[in-house]
Amino acid sequence: MSFEEKRAWTMGLVAIAAYAVYLSLVLGRAGGGSPTDVPYVALMLWSIGGSIAATIAVNIALGIGSPRSDRRTDQRDREISRFGEHIGQSFVVIGAVAALLMAMAELDYFWIANAVYLAFVLSAVLGSMAKIAAYRRGFQAW
Repeated sequence: MSFEEKRAWTMGLVAIAAYAVYLSLVLGRAGGGSPTDVPYVALMLWSIGGSIAATIAVNIALGIGSPRSDRRTDQRDREISRFGEHIGQSFVVIGAVAALLMAMAELDYFWIANAVYLAFVLSAVLGSMAKIAAYRRGFQAW
């Protein structure tokens, strides 16, 4: 497995884990009531910050554990990375449009913030899945 594929796995798995922890904490604190009543801002910020820190820490550990020759990227790695980022960015756009529509409908800030957060998570996961699929099944640059 290439170093860049390992990084894609890291990004996808950490994004899923961080969001799962965030979601379980919010829903757990709601206790069957409305999640809009839960003070979610600190939880969301800690989740995002923890996700960033965990991704950095795992990437450092992967870098230390890999020989320097494995960390070099070639043209194929750069094309796969660009492909994955383009695929993942589609969810950022979808999330922005959803947040815009929610703001126009004057929904609670909780739902708007969570729609944007979910879009970022889906962007990371989908982009990672696209990269992994390109590494595993082959990649045809158009």
